[in-house]
Amino acid sequence: MTDPLTVTTLSTLADGPIFGLPLAKLWFGLIFAVLGTFLFLDGFDFGVGALFATRSTEAEREQLLAAIGPFWDGNEVWLVVFGGMLFAVFPVIYADLFSRHYLLMFGILAALIARGLSPEMYEQRHDETWQRWWGRSFVAGSVTAPLFLGIFAGNWMFGVDGFASVASILVGLAMVALTVVDGSAYLGVKTRGDVRSETRAMGLLAQVVYLALAVAALVAGSTTASHVELLSLPVLGLLGLTVLLAAVYVVAGRFGRWYVAFAAVAGQVYGLVALVATVLFPLVDPVTGLTVEEAVVSTLPLNLTSIGAAFLLPLIATYFVVLYSAFSGPVEEAESYA
Repeated sequence: MTDPLTVTTLSTLADGPIFGLPLAKLWFGLIFAVLGTFLFLDGFDFGVGALFATRSTEAEREQLLAAIGPFWDGNEVWLVVFGGMLFAVFPVIYADLFSRHYLLMFGILAALIARGLSPEMYEQRHDETWQRWWGRSFVAGSVTAPLFLGIFAGNWMFGVDGFASVASILVGLAMVALTVVDGSAYLGVKTRGDVRSETRAMGLLAQVVYLALAVAALVAGSTTASHVELLSLPVLGLLGLTVLLAAVYVVAGRFGRWYVAFAAVAGQVYGLVALVATVLFPLVDPVTGLTVEEAVVSTLPLNLTSIGAAFLLPLIATYFVVLYSAFSGPVEEAESYA
């Protein structure tokens, strides 16, 4: 026998969005915010992995691995949350995007596996040849993961119906450069001495490269995608904000204010994701032409998903606060990943 209270509750939830909120638009923004969180947190892991190639001594390489050891696997939770949200709220877009870029998805997974497996294998044997090859695997995974993720974001933003375009490849390269900036700022917070000073110089170079590639990607994309309004106020505003945050990063690093520099990088990562969302909106997928309102699930599952997210997201955020609090502070030179 069906509970009348349950039937009434479900009927109420099916009548319209809870509290009259524009849930489709809010979820669109939330999904990109979660994507930005993943790219920022796992971005410094990728950046440290890329900078791993520049370290010449065993002690420095161990220090870099120790700096990300407690965090990298937890940071990938946000990628799972992003995929889950996209599937729950915009299932048509999830199916179309992932099937359209099937090979690219496998490339991303392979890169993430290489990035995650390599440090574990690196520590299994202290043999020069063994560690050299697993170190190379770590660097390769750390570079190709943001490259492929950036290409995916570029394909989505510019409506590319294929593996990649010039514009989306430029987005991928820009994403790699931004992760190096992110990793450099993170190492400024977590390390001391030569590692900090030398990676700072590489971060400054990567910052300039990122700005150049980001502008080039927008210009290239605007020539092929009619929905990209390069000179619109929101796009120009986000570009201006990015340049300002890049200047803050440079100045903060120069004066050793690494938490400020790290926050400036966070702003740039979220700014990049906001730019993708701004270029898309009100479309959610330029290839299919579906808008946010057209692609969203029906009212009842949307309301139920919103209620569930209101409980789960604070729990996930609390976990990360505890995790980062427990492993706060710099990594000492004697520390290692193992």
